[in-house]
Amino acid sequence: MRSRFPDVQTFAFWGVRRERVLKTMAMKERRVGTVSRGIRCPIIREGDDLAAIVTNSVLEAAACEGFEIRDRDVISVTESIVARAQGNYVSVENIAEDVRRKLGGGTVGVLFPIFSRNRFAICLRGIAMGAKKIVLMLSYPSDEVGNSMITIDQIDEAGINPYSDVLTLERYRELFGEDTKLEFTGVDYVNYYSDLIRSCGTEVEVIFANQAKAILDYTDCVLTCDIHTRARTKRILKAAGAKVVCGLDDIMNAPINGSGCNEKYGLLGSNKSTEDTVKLFPRDCQDLVLDIQARILKATGKHVEVMVYGDGAFKDPKGKIWELADPVVSPAFTDGLVGTPNELKLKYLADNDYKDLSGEALKEAISASIRAKSGSLVGNMAAQGTTPRQLTDLIGSLCDLTSGSGDKGTPVVFIQGYFDNYTT
Repeated sequence: MRSRFPDVQTFAFWGVRRERVLKTMAMKERRVGTVSRGIRCPIIREGDDLAAIVTNSVLEAAACEGFEIRDRDVISVTESIVARAQGNYVSVENIAEDVRRKLGGGTVGVLFPIFSRNRFAICLRGIAMGAKKIVLMLSYPSDEVGNSMITIDQIDEAGINPYSDVLTLERYRELFGEDTKLEFTGVDYVNYYSDLIRSCGTEVEVIFANQAKAILDYTDCVLTCDIHTRARTKRILKAAGAKVVCGLDDIMNAPINGSGCNEKYGLLGSNKSTEDTVKLFPRDCQDLVLDIQARILKATGKHVEVMVYGDGAFKDPKGKIWELADPVVSPAFTDGLVGTPNELKLKYLADNDYKDLSGEALKEAISASIRAKSGSLVGNMAAQGTTPRQLTDLIGSLCDLTSGSGDKGTPVVFIQGYFDNYTT
């Protein structure tokens, strides 16, 4: 009976054939563009030498998987392990103390929080512990990043104008019922946040509005919790006569009793660590990306780009959720990642400039156009439809999708070919 497994001679033949194929491929153009690889790393703890761990993990992966490190490859490190290595944590007691110091400890208006157990619930515990009463003003029909407890169709059917109408909790329940849960999590954040505040011994009143000034009918001490619109919200509240206005970026922007902090972003970008602590967005991580870049150059002779990334900047078409709950996609990156793509649209060239060509002639004409491009292509019709976003936002989105947010165990992402084009 013939064995199902190849014999030694067959293995030898395959080995020779593989070498021939590789040599043949080396003489031809590349057939693969951008490749994104999740790199497995050890579990990171406070005080770890993260630059050494990331560098070694990438080099070991390259040796194990047989890929070559090239100039302009990109190494991306998730913000989570950066903050963990830094030990950048704060407790609910730290948050409460800072809220009391900055907002007086009385009645505090809490505006426009996102609906998230991971992102905001533990922060809210600390805020509630630092006040006697919270007036919780929720935007509707969704929060800033698209989490919806009710739909815009329900708003229309109720005859409500979300741009001007202020709803009490009683009116909200009368219009939309007692069961307004998020589709994917099954959580009614009106009840969840209210119960959480009360569990801290703090009184709570809930209203629904999209005009920041509405909170001033209840209190003149305001903590606005929106992320990307916070500067405008603060400006509106101050102009309308608010006594004290803070944002989440103003809370925990300095240490409290030896805690962590983030001088630029405060509580923005924080994540739940335990029921009593949050991990802040990483601080001072520019030196880290430069260190990793230098280590790879020393080990391989290749000049790679390095960045720290958080949430990707993309939107889910079904759930309508905009992923970006961090203040920025990338808080630190090397110089080669500054700017936006400067690309020509191949289908535009094929359908317009070279519509009468085909085959090798079309390929050569398009290749020549790509080689000839110089300077900025802004305003060039052949560039229309290319993505006008920051490189770090685009690459960060690719990294976030590659690493995921669960148990893949790949907090480092290695990207090759991102800066290639059709002629590479």
